[in-house]
Amino acid sequence: MTHATTDPTETVETDAGPARITWHPATEPRLVLAASHGAGGGIEARDLRALAAVLPAHGVSVALVEQPWRVAGKKLAPAPKTLDTGWRGVWPALAAPGLPVISGGRSAGARVACRTAAELGAHAVLALSFPLHPPGKPEKSRAGELLGAGVPTLVVQGGNDPFGRPEEFPVTPGETYDLIEIPHGDHGFAVPKRAEISQERALELITEGVAEWTRSLG
Repeated sequence: MTHATTDPTETVETDAGPARITWHPATEPRLVLAASHGAGGGIEARDLRALAAVLPAHGVSVALVEQPWRVAGKKLAPAPKTLDTGWRGVWPALAAPGLPVISGGRSAGARVACRTAAELGAHAVLALSFPLHPPGKPEKSRAGELLGAGVPTLVVQGGNDPFGRPEEFPVTPGETYDLIEIPHGDHGFAVPKRAEISQERALELITEGVAEWTRSLG
């Protein structure tokens, strides 16, 4: 890997403005997982932090991507088209190590990954908390984005996610995508204190499931 661990952050110019990549490199990487945040938060999200801490030991370098609107200090995400533009702009830097790149993200970032995967030549897609529909509006389904990714896709979804519970996801002929359910998890994978699994265990289910899936990708 060409990125020194002493300077793991790089700024990348895109047509939507400067984006930022924070690298968590593996010693002997075989894959890169590029993951972006949602529309209401940044790369400090608990699931993104957990993956960045765990996956490098499994041969997966993790690149956490901050979209230009976050780098600029704005509170609200722009339109999906602008998010896609920012993601396209950082892709050459993500592919620079010469390894297969898993395109990933949480919530709005997962939608971006699905929409652009085939075009950018992503090896696979990791969709964390895919927002299948707006809360309370199941008729406004975004399943088409998920099913149209065109590459091996893993969805990691909280059992109580108001943007789409696991049982709401489409059952499709063939193997369009795999899904891991995090029991009791909300859209941010927070679990209530009364749940039979701890918050720590919920995050372990995410990291263990994703690590196992990356092994299946070669």
